[in-house]
Amino acid sequence: MKFFQRLGRSIMLPVAVLPVAAILSGIGYWIKSAAGDNLASTFLAAAGGSLLDNMALLFAVGIALGMANKSDGTSALAGLVSWLVVTTLLKPETVALFTGVGDVNEVDPAFLKVQNVFVGIICGLIGAWCYNRFKDTKLPDALSFFSGKRSVAIVTAGISLVVAIVLFFVWPWVYGGLVGFGEWIVTLGAFGTGIYGFLNRLLIPVGLHHALNSVFWFDVAGINDLNNFLAGEGTYGVTGQYMTGFFPIMMFGLPGAALAMYLTARTTRKKLAYGILFSGAIASFFVGVTEPLEFSFMFLAPVLYLVHAVFTGISMAISQILPVRMGFGFSGGFIDLVLGWANPMAQNPWLIPVMGVFWFFIYFVVFYFFIKRFNLKTPGREDDDILGEGTEYDTHVSDDKYLVTGSRFIDALGGKDNILELENCATRLRMEIDDVSKVDDTALKRAGAAGTMKPGGKSVQVIYGTNVQFVKDAMDQLMSGQVEAPTGAAPEPAIAPATGGTGVLTDAPATTIVTLRQPLAGEVVPLSAVPDPTFAQGIMGPGLAIEPTGDTVVAPADGTIGATFDTSHAVALVLDDGTELLIHVGIDTVGMKGDGFQTLVEKGQKVTAGTPLLRFDLTKIQAAGHPSITPVIVLNNENAAVAFE
Repeated sequence: MKFFQRLGRSIMLPVAVLPVAAILSGIGYWIKSAAGDNLASTFLAAAGGSLLDNMALLFAVGIALGMANKSDGTSALAGLVSWLVVTTLLKPETVALFTGVGDVNEVDPAFLKVQNVFVGIICGLIGAWCYNRFKDTKLPDALSFFSGKRSVAIVTAGISLVVAIVLFFVWPWVYGGLVGFGEWIVTLGAFGTGIYGFLNRLLIPVGLHHALNSVFWFDVAGINDLNNFLAGEGTYGVTGQYMTGFFPIMMFGLPGAALAMYLTARTTRKKLAYGILFSGAIASFFVGVTEPLEFSFMFLAPVLYLVHAVFTGISMAISQILPVRMGFGFSGGFIDLVLGWANPMAQNPWLIPVMGVFWFFIYFVVFYFFIKRFNLKTPGREDDDILGEGTEYDTHVSDDKYLVTGSRFIDALGGKDNILELENCATRLRMEIDDVSKVDDTALKRAGAAGTMKPGGKSVQVIYGTNVQFVKDAMDQLMSGQVEAPTGAAPEPAIAPATGGTGVLTDAPATTIVTLRQPLAGEVVPLSAVPDPTFAQGIMGPGLAIEPTGDTVVAPADGTIGATFDTSHAVALVLDDGTELLIHVGIDTVGMKGDGFQTLVEKGQKVTAGTPLLRFDLTKIQAAGHPSITPVIVLNNENAAVAFE
């Protein structure tokens, strides 16, 4: 699911430019319809069309950029390379050469539609994967010029060539199958129209809706619904039946969904959500361009997109049954509704706004309920760890206190040149240090560290607390030169690890007994049994550990989720009495990168005792060679002792 959330976030990059492009194109079309071809209509239509017509290319570049780890322009270039290779090899002129066809017009029409969003997404993912996998490749000295990031585009081109070969055989079969299926749907009446509306939306993510549309809108099967309506020809009460149902959904239903998503966004992210959703709603209502809204939740909350597809199908079926007909030349928005109002094929167009008000409330109520009931990750509700670094969707503010701490950590670690690798887990920085003797443990503690571990070799771990991600991000920015170190005193960690206590089964002093529900089925053991000195020696704080037999961690008491982690192997809580807890499943399980783990809550969520917090696959942990013992730690009281009921 995190993959799809990250994909949804990446799609927001190109989607963010589409609403303005859609409005420009729509206004240009409106002027052209009202006053004929002129400079204004041509200019506006061309400006908007330059982006709308190349939407798939924008997806290829945007996804390659968003899905890459610590991306720079290299990943975007790789996405562009993949797009150029695939679409050039599959364009009709090239296919004609491959197949020996003398006339390009005889090439399978499927290849006229190969520049679609689906191919754009595939190319973007190829570019991102190649960047992540090969950006650090080291070649022999003779080929050193092509090492590292220079190898990314080369590998991308090779993989894209293979993908193009696969699509050469697969794409015509898929496209032709959809056209044949569409011709069969025509025989089913209103029910078939509903199926068409459902599949029209369902195929948007893969760009195959064009194949289905050609059956109903143009003269593939003798229907020619769109052209007949524009020409004012056809059969009154029939022509327009495959377009009418889109108007209530595009003009009213999707804006209702946008309002629901805005109202359910987190307070701290409403401004971000407003920008995305409001502009998308405007484009959907006025112009009928729905992609900015649809892609905003399509991958973040696919169940909502399925609901949207079902509603579209129902709207199409109802519109065919009712005495209402309307068509469009651009899409089912307000502009086309106004332009088509006096068309001789238009039937009772006043019913469309009436139907639209109904769909507005249906979309709003259903989306609001689903989002709240199932905690769906619509815009403004994404996991903290899903939001990328260095994009307009990054809500992690570079707070000076973490920059100060990060700067002092860098100095205490011997300078940025001494830090070879830098990662973090739930509570600690994990590093590879060139010269471990340069690490100043005392300076690290003065800067806010709870302790330092040196497992051996070049490995060094600095224990900080559950806000360690912000320190790590600050260190990355400082070492890359993105920001300069501010002046000021180093802060204390927001959830500071305590020192000294090791739980009620040890001899450590305790003045406060923290009584909890056991959060995980299994055998309770002393913290000293944990094969990690950070926990066993109480550096993180006092607590107990559990040798698990179950697979679900539940809330041990009422409280609020203090932190979740992208690897899903740990969760932090702030109990109602102020006690701060960390539940850490397994040892060194951060190295599993989330494989076998699933977070069930989000940061800031209120929970009660027994609420499921995360699930894990015990077999996978053991197969990866990690101890599954799970510490339960009090972070903010070194004199506490944990007892399970």
